[in-house]
Amino acid sequence: MGIHPTAVVDPTAAIDPSAMIGPYVVVEGPVQIGPMCRISASAVILGNTIIEEGCQIHSHAVVGDVPQDNAYNGGVSYCHIGKRSTIREGATVHRGTAEGSTTVVGDDCLLMTNSHVGHNCRIGDGVVLVSGAVLGGYVDVGSRATISGNVGVHQFVRIGELAMVSGLAKIVQDVPPFLMAGRDGAIVGVNRIGLIRAQFTSAERKDVKNAYRILYRSGHCRETALRQLAKDVTTDAGLRLLEFMLQDSSRGVARFARREEHLET
Repeated sequence: MGIHPTAVVDPTAAIDPSAMIGPYVVVEGPVQIGPMCRISASAVILGNTIIEEGCQIHSHAVVGDVPQDNAYNGGVSYCHIGKRSTIREGATVHRGTAEGSTTVVGDDCLLMTNSHVGHNCRIGDGVVLVSGAVLGGYVDVGSRATISGNVGVHQFVRIGELAMVSGLAKIVQDVPPFLMAGRDGAIVGVNRIGLIRAQFTSAERKDVKNAYRILYRSGHCRETALRQLAKDVTTDAGLRLLEFMLQDSSRGVARFARREEHLET
């Protein structure tokens, strides 16, 4: 452990003695790096960034740089990486745009190679961004969601807990919790395998499946479907899906996929 002699570390940075800072790493500004973190060769950590304990930042990743947003006026904003998260080679995480705002990556996340988390995103615990996945600004991603390779997610979109997004997808509307989105962003079904692996009970899985049927297969309009869903949900998982659907949405919620879109996914 320790700081490699070729690393460039700002004197205002606070680095735990148990952290390892590799060769040619750049730490610029009042960065805080917690215990047992490993920052690999040529990574760059900038600004008011907090990296909590047990994180791994791989080579050529850039964390805490200024946002790619014309509204940014140079104010102090933040970036927060949760415990035990891994940021792989070439991935980027930008800090917030508005004064005092924060980009947040939760605990136990995996950001694979060349993925990008834009300004003011909020990513829950256990989220996976596969290589090349790109989140625009102000995207919210629920815990344990998976965003597959080379997915583009529009600004202000919400992706719910344990949702699964297909590779190469274009996501311009919200993806509800526990469901799967195909390449055009339309909903194609329930993330059944994900629910089983996450140890959801059979009652919870049944509730989610019924919610999907009401929302996407019943033919009801949104208002009727939500009234029916509010009557039918019986588990915490179902209630969380209902809560997501009742919240305000900047982009609207993804529609149901046509049959030919199912076949392509």
